[in-house]
Amino acid sequence: MKNALIIVSILFLCSCKKDLEIKNPNTPSIDNFWKSGTDAQNGVNAIYSTFHRVGLARNQFFITIVRSDEAFSTSPNAVLINNFDVFNVTDYNLWETTTVWQDCYIGINRCNQVLDNVPGIDMDAAAKAKLIAEAKFFRGYFYYYLATYWGNVPVMLKTYLATDKPSTVQQPDVYAQCIKDFTEASQGLPASYTAADKGRATQGAAYGMLGKTYMQLRKYDLAATAFAWLTTGPGASNYSLVSNYRDNFTKAAENNSESVFEIQNLTNLSDNHDDDASGNPDNLNVGSSIPPFFAPRPIGFTDGQARRWCVWEFLKEKTTSGGRDPRLAASFLYDSTDERGPNFTLVYGQTFASRNYTVTSDDPIGVATTHTVYLRKFLNDASQNAEDFHSGNNYRYLRYADVLLLYAEALNAQGKTTDAYAFVNQVRHRAGLADLPSGLSQSQFLDQLKHERVTELSGEGHRWEDLARWNDLGTGLASRDAGFAHYTSRYLFLNIPQYDLDVNPNLKQNPGW
Repeated sequence: MKNALIIVSILFLCSCKKDLEIKNPNTPSIDNFWKSGTDAQNGVNAIYSTFHRVGLARNQFFITIVRSDEAFSTSPNAVLINNFDVFNVTDYNLWETTTVWQDCYIGINRCNQVLDNVPGIDMDAAAKAKLIAEAKFFRGYFYYYLATYWGNVPVMLKTYLATDKPSTVQQPDVYAQCIKDFTEASQGLPASYTAADKGRATQGAAYGMLGKTYMQLRKYDLAATAFAWLTTGPGASNYSLVSNYRDNFTKAAENNSESVFEIQNLTNLSDNHDDDASGNPDNLNVGSSIPPFFAPRPIGFTDGQARRWCVWEFLKEKTTSGGRDPRLAASFLYDSTDERGPNFTLVYGQTFASRNYTVTSDDPIGVATTHTVYLRKFLNDASQNAEDFHSGNNYRYLRYADVLLLYAEALNAQGKTTDAYAFVNQVRHRAGLADLPSGLSQSQFLDQLKHERVTELSGEGHRWEDLARWNDLGTGLASRDAGFAHYTSRYLFLNIPQYDLDVNPNLKQNPGW
């Protein structure tokens, strides 16, 4: 009996050991993936899918838009209001920010897996070089985001291990990695794609991001060189301003000649409610869930809403034919999106007046406007009377108009103000505005550029980095955004999530936190 028990025990242990060693060949793993060109392509495609996670598809816009002086929150979520609107952060693991941090590092790890494994795959050399360049572009992109909003962050250039405990890297060094990645990507990416691959990162996107990185470092000569590739150099023929400004924000005109880099969103017709990967990592939403959070009630939740001063900027100047700047109606829904007023302004199929939104005439420049101004550029009101959590409207992250204004700023910063006029005037002409007055000094030209960037780019996610680059963040903004009365220098950067500090002793919290 004893011998029988021993034999049964041995057989049991052997069978367990054998079962544990059996690998399912149909389950993707490091051992059976990264074998073919198809694997390489799928690995790069996974990088693109990172933009459909909840941090990047929704929450990033609270960091980039609502936190700046161009917007505020009327969310019933008091934590959200206090953290983004009045600079009173108390939760160091705030979901609205930690999801963005996590998604950026998930994207970086996907890039690193490609860069670690694709070079060893036996495949077409040209295709391999392009895929490696795409991975470098996106690694630079994610680190640009982290450097701009968190400042001092860990930089990891290899596939992560569970035992890794990277140290904090200072913001200039993080930007240096972005520069390296964008520079190398610019040498391997194509200038354009056929229709089947529209929306993939291009050489122009790499040069555009390279220029943006140099701008944040205030290395204006190097920024100008990068932007010149798109404006006056080899890539200039690939880009132009579309005649209708509104085409930059509708599904019907995606991937047009003005798009330098565009996040591709597809309407998901399934019952998938959101873009959060939690519990369902293999069925991510392929769209964006930001529209309901910016749409006016009762269509949406209005967690993000525009400041009125932005409207006034558009009303400071008329077109050459005496009309209103057409970009105003494309940028905001308010009582006079239709110039005839609230009885004609349509908000998802109903008039502004019939929805009983607040109307007032206390505008300081004597033009009737409203306390209720909604951010319009990410909405789908042009094509439907409702919003959902899987919007197919692409996010045009980097437009040619943005590049033109940044190029002009870089030239002006070098004292080449006269040369900068032509690039600003291109943007103004599309809006029907006259040329800038000649003879502006360098400082006057910069002040004008600050106005031009509001009227061209409001509600697109660039305002915070503009304010940081100009050293304009501070309590001086409180006159148009009351939340900035509580701003202190520690809010220049977001706090490093406490989750990460708790498990990694090599990380350091940002100054003042």
